[in-house]
Amino acid sequence: MTSGAGARPASITQRIAALAWPIFIGQISVVAFGTVDTFFVARYSAQDLAALAVGQVAYITTFIGFMGVVMALGPLAGRHFGAGRLKEAGAQMHQALWVALALSAAGSTLLLFPEPFLMLAKADPALESKVRGYLLALAFSLPASLMFAVFRGFNNAVSRPKAVMLLQLAALGLKVPVSALFIFGSASLGLPAYGVQGAGMATCLVMWSQLALALLLMRRDPFYAKFHLWGHGLPAPKREAIGEQLRLGVPMGLSILVEVTGFAFMALFIARMGVTAVAGHQIAANLVSLMFMAPMAIGSATATLAAQRLGAGQVLLASQTAWQGVRLGLALATVLGCGVFLARAPIVGLYTPDATVAAACLELLTWVVVFHVADGAQTILTFALRAYRVATAPMFILAFALWVVGLGGGFVMAHNLTGWTPASLLGAPGFWASSTLGLVVAATGLAWLLHTVVRAHKP
Repeated sequence: MTSGAGARPASITQRIAALAWPIFIGQISVVAFGTVDTFFVARYSAQDLAALAVGQVAYITTFIGFMGVVMALGPLAGRHFGAGRLKEAGAQMHQALWVALALSAAGSTLLLFPEPFLMLAKADPALESKVRGYLLALAFSLPASLMFAVFRGFNNAVSRPKAVMLLQLAALGLKVPVSALFIFGSASLGLPAYGVQGAGMATCLVMWSQLALALLLMRRDPFYAKFHLWGHGLPAPKREAIGEQLRLGVPMGLSILVEVTGFAFMALFIARMGVTAVAGHQIAANLVSLMFMAPMAIGSATATLAAQRLGAGQVLLASQTAWQGVRLGLALATVLGCGVFLARAPIVGLYTPDATVAAACLELLTWVVVFHVADGAQTILTFALRAYRVATAPMFILAFALWVVGLGGGFVMAHNLTGWTPASLLGAPGFWASSTLGLVVAATGLAWLLHTVVRAHKP
């Protein structure tokens, strides 16, 4: 293995930025699906907004965990692409589709029977009915979402994220009017108002349309011909290739699941505190999710470029890329976090006209700067480690930091189980304070791990 020549930080930053910005815009459009639903459902009823908060926890927990397994395609195909093994990169995508199809069957079943989430939220019968209707629609949407994740992972691996971005923007353009139509109904069309269930119905329609366009693009665009993606149907599953994807993908999926549930399960516990508390949390959660897309895009670009460099035997350049991605992400997260903190009142006012819900949300956003910087750091560090095919150790670090320190500590603090919790941190603010601390612990542990891994790979 050759070490590869070093590069100036500015040139590495330019490469990361060139790959990250279309990923960022595309991911913003994905999270904007939730923003659109939150915006519309908040104006429909507070109870439907509470149902959306609980339903999104169930869906995100299911989808994100399985998506992590599918997205292992990125580092694997990226190494093939960096080494010039284009046919092998295409073959890895075929096997990722089999993984996505298998996971779709399991995930859709979980969404059709969401009893564990409903029990955690202690949902009353009216809220439970709305959550079930929302998840029923998303159960039919999940296969399209996971198969599109294969398309996204492959395109990012071969440095072609703009194709993904354009399709995601088109899907968002369709999502806005369709969500409004199904949530509020239309007297002229004879369509009843479905409320939160309508949000799920709109997502299902849009995701299948997006997948159809992705398949059409890959069939017609000559760029993909060199990867030998099309033949006589989908090639049969291959144990070795699927095994390689699962060895990396399962701990990746579990890491993402830990990260998501460590924060998303807050909504289930906060739901026990009343509609106002969980509605305020839902707005704050959606806002930080939008902010999260910036470091996530930088992390994805960093991992892609580092994996390509490792595939080409450029070990020194791979390590420079990994650390430069971390530095760039920290700088942007600091600027964005401070900006949102200063403008938090008018931003929350765009979400809801309800002064009580807005006040509950603003109380949580006092933590937004440290929360976002730590979240951004641990995200990019996790992505960088995936380029080195290191996913199991990050999973354990995240589990301790986000479940034990964040979620467990939040439960203790929010309910004052020790008797030491200040009045300002009782309830939902206690969960947010502990989650912030958990993210700081995660970022610290992952930084040490990346330092160790990079040193082990030095030529």
